[in-house]
Amino acid sequence: MRSAPWWALVSSGCAPVLLVGSWMIAQTRQGPEYDPARQTLSVLASYGATSYWLMTGMLLVLGSCYVLTAHALRPAAPAGRVALAGGGLCALALTLVPAPSSGGALEHGAVSTAGLVLLAVWPPLAAVWDRRPVPWGLRLDVSLAASVLMGASALWFLAELQSAGAPGIAERVVTFVQALWPFLVVVSCRRAAA
Repeated sequence: MRSAPWWALVSSGCAPVLLVGSWMIAQTRQGPEYDPARQTLSVLASYGATSYWLMTGMLLVLGSCYVLTAHALRPAAPAGRVALAGGGLCALALTLVPAPSSGGALEHGAVSTAGLVLLAVWPPLAAVWDRRPVPWGLRLDVSLAASVLMGASALWFLAELQSAGAPGIAERVVTFVQALWPFLVVVSCRRAAA
């Protein structure tokens, strides 16, 4: 089985670090009026936000990381690679339809939802059905577990949005898990080939 190239560690490893680092800096720059538990990351990336350009830049790099990682994951099934790249393209598209400074936006919500769904379904779509030893990150049982975790955290996020509870926390959990999983899959592919 082919391995993922060394640079896939960089593209996939940068995603969770960049995501968390950017939201930490942006929420600090936004000041005390921003409540990270109750407000989403979209508030930080909305027009007029203190860190609009930081969060927009983060989305551009994050989306590019997903697309590059999808290209590099040669051991994965093609459908999963396409879904991961699609999630990356959704992150890039979010820069074109940022959330307004107040209220919601249908276009922003649609692109965000498409990205969340693509990033939640890519693990089982990338799973390899082979009798040979498969990297643990591409085994169907492991991939399904990762997908269930991502789906459950996305549903939690949706429930928090509807109840006006703590959508900021739920969103951070789902986006972090979705950003971390490609890195773990790349590591498993490289270890299996070693």
